[in-house]
Amino acid sequence: MISDDSCIARCPERATSTPPVGGPEPRSRGTETLGVYFHYTPLELPVCTRRRFHPNVCQISSDAGPEKRVLRPAAGPPPGGGRPPRWPPQAPGAEGLHARFHWMGDHVPAFRVPGGQVHVLHSPDEFYQVMKARIKTAKTRVVIASLYLGTGPLEQDLVDCMQEALESSQREGGASDLQISILLDHTRGSRGKRNSRSMLLPLLQRFPAHMRVSLYHTPDLRGVLRLLVPQRFNETIGVQHIKVYLFDNSLIMSGANLSDSYFTNRQDRYVLLEECPALADFFSQLVGAVGDVSLQLQPDGSERMEEGMVHPYRGNRAEFSLVARRRIMGVVNAAQTRQRLQEAEPEAAGAPPTDTWVFPLVQMRPLGIHLDEQVTERLLTEAGGQAQVYLTSGYFNLTRAYMRLVLGAGARFHILMASPEVNGFFGAQGLAGAIPAAYTHIAQQFYSKVCHLGQQHRVRLHEFHRLHWTFHAKGLWYYLHGCDRPCLTLIGSPNFGYRSVHRDLEAQIAIVTDNQDLQTQLQQEQEMLYQRSTEVSSATFRQPDRYVRLWVQLVTPLIKNFF
Repeated sequence: MISDDSCIARCPERATSTPPVGGPEPRSRGTETLGVYFHYTPLELPVCTRRRFHPNVCQISSDAGPEKRVLRPAAGPPPGGGRPPRWPPQAPGAEGLHARFHWMGDHVPAFRVPGGQVHVLHSPDEFYQVMKARIKTAKTRVVIASLYLGTGPLEQDLVDCMQEALESSQREGGASDLQISILLDHTRGSRGKRNSRSMLLPLLQRFPAHMRVSLYHTPDLRGVLRLLVPQRFNETIGVQHIKVYLFDNSLIMSGANLSDSYFTNRQDRYVLLEECPALADFFSQLVGAVGDVSLQLQPDGSERMEEGMVHPYRGNRAEFSLVARRRIMGVVNAAQTRQRLQEAEPEAAGAPPTDTWVFPLVQMRPLGIHLDEQVTERLLTEAGGQAQVYLTSGYFNLTRAYMRLVLGAGARFHILMASPEVNGFFGAQGLAGAIPAAYTHIAQQFYSKVCHLGQQHRVRLHEFHRLHWTFHAKGLWYYLHGCDRPCLTLIGSPNFGYRSVHRDLEAQIAIVTDNQDLQTQLQQEQEMLYQRSTEVSSATFRQPDRYVRLWVQLVTPLIKNFF
């Protein structure tokens, strides 16, 4: 269980002075102020240590660095054997994180994961190398969900790793156990002559009994609309946007796709969860359920639906959504049922204390599923007092509901977005080249609302800058009042915008943790991103390169719900 003597519940009051970008605020203890305006480096971070010197004081140590991550495959099962969790922990008089966030377990399954088995990855190359290594050593399953697979040499290396793993599995004698299941978006994965399908077809032809390639097609792109919308823009109607990379009982949750820029110079977020059988089973089943209602790529290059499934754009729209919703929610509901049954059993003797919980959040509005939206809205609603929320989106375009909650909440918000030059559409040809200006216009309108409400002290905007890089990070970090490290993070595919909520298939996880090392990793991650940012002011939008043409200003309100 999450201990009730954690620094989360014991931190002192904060002072009201303004912190530097990405850093914590100073904390006061009586009349004494604890100065915590350090120059942060990856090896020197202030951390809360659990000492019982005083019931209301978090002791500060500036020489405690994070432990080195071990990214090689784990040798054995996790402590507790991956038993389904109890939520909330059944401890008499327990206080702390579980009391604050237990409501999430009313909406979605809750998985307990030892915090020491959760590792934050920091760079595109680290993400790529870990993924290749895990594919090569997988023994039973590789499950991948992404928007698309690119067609360059780095992507080919990834496919070659899958081939190597399948060949190794067959060489080990007997029936081959390794199964590879890949879920991509149909429109994006079929674009051009050389595409995701053509990259995977040789594997499917060689290992038809061990490969599954599913191509999800939104039910909203049908009829005349499907015929008229150009191939380059048909994905604006809706896509499969979930990003899950699963290897046996370990998985990476991310917002990154499978193409070269995401492996080299496109900044995203990634978290590796080691040896979490129950959580891995859930996401394997979730991806499988979406795959069941998707078109199946065949070895001859054709595609077909699974037996008994409704076709997404030829069949009845309402019937397709109903079948898909039942299939997908069946996975969610079954996990919750298993956990409720487990709660009735006595706690195993010697079970390790729970310090980290993972809540999978699914959003599929076209299919009538909006769990992520419900949890995110409540999280923003209850972000009160002097809590701090660091929210980031590669494409800043908050829904009206999220915008209203941010502007009306009591917490302090630091919102990180892409500067125009690190927007993925910067320098694009044609209409796409105007998209960065459209995002500038959206950001300026939001900033004007912040200023109009006099909220500049509480809601701050930051722009990410990095030469020759693009920015795609999304999620949030939640700091409770008086604490220097986040106790909660959201990480996955949603961007907090209209598309994420209403058009696409999305999934992320909420990680609630009392593990000090994991909190420090999350703090490092947040600060690393914000240190490459500058704070937005009214002067930002007066710069010559922020000029937005009149036609872009007029068109943006009409098209903002499509990107």
